[in-house]
Amino acid sequence: MTKRLREIFEKLLTAFGQRHWWPGDSPLEIMVGAVLTQNTSWRNVEKAIDNMRAKGLLDMDALHLMEEDRLADVIRPAGFYRVKSKRLKALITDIHVRYGASIDHMRQVPTWQLREHLLSVKGVGPETADSILLYALDRPVFVVDAYTKRFLKNHGLYEGSDDYHDVQKFFMDNLPRDTYIFNEFHALLVCLCQRYCKKRPSCPACPLMDERGCA
Repeated sequence: MTKRLREIFEKLLTAFGQRHWWPGDSPLEIMVGAVLTQNTSWRNVEKAIDNMRAKGLLDMDALHLMEEDRLADVIRPAGFYRVKSKRLKALITDIHVRYGASIDHMRQVPTWQLREHLLSVKGVGPETADSILLYALDRPVFVVDAYTKRFLKNHGLYEGSDDYHDVQKFFMDNLPRDTYIFNEFHALLVCLCQRYCKKRPSCPACPLMDERGCA
């Protein structure tokens, strides 16, 4: 399985190129994006982040001081803005209290402990926590989403449970513990599923098709 996943990774990388994911100018912006992207498209998140940037809110202290209702208005394009405002404020407050508002201090904490801390924040689930760990803090943690599960199902690669951590373990057991590979592979799977590996797959044009069928 390790060999097969690596072959899939190389084929997708050749077909799509490096995805340069997660977009963001700073670790804080990536963390904000990880919360705002819940249940919405990235296009909407970009609009909300643009609003935050225009108001100088991509700053730890500014976010900490911002009133929740006012923040909700700023991030309105991301949808579920009142809920997301609460979640974003909870995350920023936790970073202030636990790490002295310093992302550099967060980097000094072991990955397993960071993950526990993130998951203790209300509204931060496994996908959001792992996105922060991988993309903002460069930790080798594989992120699982609906696209990941669809890819595995369509390609018959995995017969285990649909549980987030079981699927994550499948990838982490069969890939090198490498931040770049985890980052790129997840982004490539998102690209694959958006273009070809849809709910109704478009297999003939898929870069994973060869003379034997679907890779």
